[in-house]
Amino acid sequence: MKTTSVLELLKGEKLLQEVTIKGWVRTFRANRFIALNDGSTINNIQCVVDFENTDETTLKRITTGAAICLKGVLAESQGKGQKVEVQVSSIEILGDSDPETYPIQPKKHSFEFLRDNAHLRTRTNTFSAVMRLRSSLSFAIHQYFNQNGFYYMHTPIITGSDAEGAGEMFQVTGLDVKNPPLTEDGNVDYSQDFFGKETNLTVSGQLEAETFAMSLGKVYTFGPTFRAENSNTSRHLSEFWMIEPEVAFMDLDGNMDLAEDFLKSVLGYVLENNADDLAFLEQRLIQEDKSKPQNERNEMTLTEKLRFVVDNNFKRVSYTEAIDILKNCKPNKKKKFNYLIEEWGADLQSEHERFLVEKHFKCPVILFDYPANIKAFYMRLNEDGKTVRAMDILFPGIGEMVGGSQREERLDILKQKMAALDIDEKELWWYTDLRKYGTAVHSGFGLGFERLVMFATGMSNIRDVIPYPRTPQNASF
Repeated sequence: MKTTSVLELLKGEKLLQEVTIKGWVRTFRANRFIALNDGSTINNIQCVVDFENTDETTLKRITTGAAICLKGVLAESQGKGQKVEVQVSSIEILGDSDPETYPIQPKKHSFEFLRDNAHLRTRTNTFSAVMRLRSSLSFAIHQYFNQNGFYYMHTPIITGSDAEGAGEMFQVTGLDVKNPPLTEDGNVDYSQDFFGKETNLTVSGQLEAETFAMSLGKVYTFGPTFRAENSNTSRHLSEFWMIEPEVAFMDLDGNMDLAEDFLKSVLGYVLENNADDLAFLEQRLIQEDKSKPQNERNEMTLTEKLRFVVDNNFKRVSYTEAIDILKNCKPNKKKKFNYLIEEWGADLQSEHERFLVEKHFKCPVILFDYPANIKAFYMRLNEDGKTVRAMDILFPGIGEMVGGSQREERLDILKQKMAALDIDEKELWWYTDLRKYGTAVHSGFGLGFERLVMFATGMSNIRDVIPYPRTPQNASF
């Protein structure tokens, strides 16, 4: 008989039919009631065992974490809390679970403990909900771009260039690290390395995506990126996923339109398709808030926060206007900010971004036209010579969600900017070639996927929204 998922059974459409289900035991009470889950939904299905006609040895093997196959009839439930249940006629133990050592017991576990058991943590309600939402967001992203005429490209993971100019990259080498070949001046001779040059894991696929946009028109990347930043905060990972669309013949205004529409679409998708998971995570946050001081509690529920983005038009504000607002606001004048805003040119912190979104404008905000000296070399210089056509999208509770810009399409100005930052033209000859052969206005943005998942799930630590987090001193699993 075909196996039916718990999700399908809970719809009640197979009432009074014989069904087969497979899953993992969450709890087993009174030698009679099995709460079974197969990962298809956050909800368990209750399976009622006729213990008088069930082998005692089998009953003893039905323990938390065991994998089992049940056959029986789907019936209306006699108990509270569920509409249907399975009246079990036969049980097969597929995989035993040692009740003495199984770490995911039916009790509350700390997130730190669950990170140490990341291979099993998706058997908890919280992490199964988070990972289903992560999957839904991934699908929604691909669906959005596919429906809007974008082509999906896979940019290189191994690269010889640093797109961000940050220098915090993981080196890739085939050389003997204990005894590498040296040049005459004593430096490592990378000409003898596997690729014949120094290479690293990529921090961004943007530059390569630009090359494809300038022939295919509209492209996007969605893949792993890496930062060797020695940061152990709740918002940083050493390996994470990035979404990076690039569009030819699109200026900054079009870029802002695209990013706003994209974010509303993918978050709207999970609101529509992940209601059970969102409801569970929302209740988790509400219960968590009860133990916090009043001033640290969330002002919006999880669903309200998502609706705040989906249902509101994003406010577009220049960096210069934002600085004026921040300089004159009460938190700044009363020195409540950790980083006081004193002059134009300051690099905005999360506290400033959240003030603009949550207190001042009360809607998502797009800041644009940033000072050139705090942004990347590839962003288009404005006519004032001091700002660039950059934009950041700010969300409640998190601050910056998206960073993007209109790209510098003028060869002479791009070369000037590269020279000022000591970026080797020879390394990026292919990038400057785009400005020599059919250059045109083009734009794009980058979105850290894990940050989006954090926002959609309400999780406060980025380590809890990726299957196996890679952080300093941690590459377990």
